[in-house]
Amino acid sequence: MDSSLILQNLLSPPVLFFFLGVIAVLVGSDLEIPAPLPKLFSLYLLLAIGFKGGLELQHSGLGGQVLPTIAAAVAMSLLVPVYSFLLLKLRFDGFNAAAIAATYGSISAVTFITAEGFLETQKLPFDGFMVAALALMESPAIIVGLLLVKLASPQRRPDAKEMRWQELLREASLNSSVLLLVGSLVIGLLVAAYSPASVAKMLPFSEQLFYGALSFFLLDMGIVAAQRIRDLREAGAFLVGFSIVMPLFNSLVGVLISKGLGLEPGNALLFVVLCASASYIAVPAAMRMTVPEANPSLYISMALGVTFPFNIIVGIPLYMTLVNTFLPYPG
Repeated sequence: MDSSLILQNLLSPPVLFFFLGVIAVLVGSDLEIPAPLPKLFSLYLLLAIGFKGGLELQHSGLGGQVLPTIAAAVAMSLLVPVYSFLLLKLRFDGFNAAAIAATYGSISAVTFITAEGFLETQKLPFDGFMVAALALMESPAIIVGLLLVKLASPQRRPDAKEMRWQELLREASLNSSVLLLVGSLVIGLLVAAYSPASVAKMLPFSEQLFYGALSFFLLDMGIVAAQRIRDLREAGAFLVGFSIVMPLFNSLVGVLISKGLGLEPGNALLFVVLCASASYIAVPAAMRMTVPEANPSLYISMALGVTFPFNIIVGIPLYMTLVNTFLPYPG
């Protein structure tokens, strides 16, 4: 792996602010972010990336690699929970195995956004349709996770309420992250097509504030991730190893799919990052509500305390190296 890629990634403002948050917790500082602000910044980031994706999707259209790439992304969000579950079931009951598997079948929008920032520093172009893949990968993993619970442990939930698929599908497809991402993407698409003059009015908000908001958000993520370090003791060596090995395996699968789809380097890296990331917001929220038998300290601390920092510090440069190795491009 090219060490300069890691160095450039480590010295980017968002990653440095992530470390600042970690250090603040480790040295016992009283630094804290008031509760409403991280939520506000997360909503802003989702809105900005969805709107920008809609603008670019309008320019690229749905032809060429767009639909095959989106279909492949959705297929990965269906398959990753299944083979993750089969592995985890060797050590855990069906509830915990399904909750962790769903977490790793879904995605992390912040990791995706950090990868976009990495590509911008590398001056590598990427297409807006990857945002559509991002938005559509979150819900299927939740559905598969709950289906695995139903299939693997029905006899252990005698008092559980009957699973209503209509409510399940509604919860999975209309959670706040998915709704805001898809809605912003559609708005960006419509504005670019029918009101181009309005695009310039939105750009100072959706682009010029973006990097600063990402840095502030990652400062908070560093604080939260460091606070989760204690929970990793409960997770144990097997799950800590799983938190790194599974993203690496998924990244290799993602590289091979990118090669089959003929994606350009920027799009290929984003696709690989989607495959290798894990959800620490939408899926844990859904699992805590519908699978209370699973231990949240396991799947949340794994995704947030290990996989997330691994991906934004080492993973993204490593995945870029894999893309450059397996998908060589002339020039």
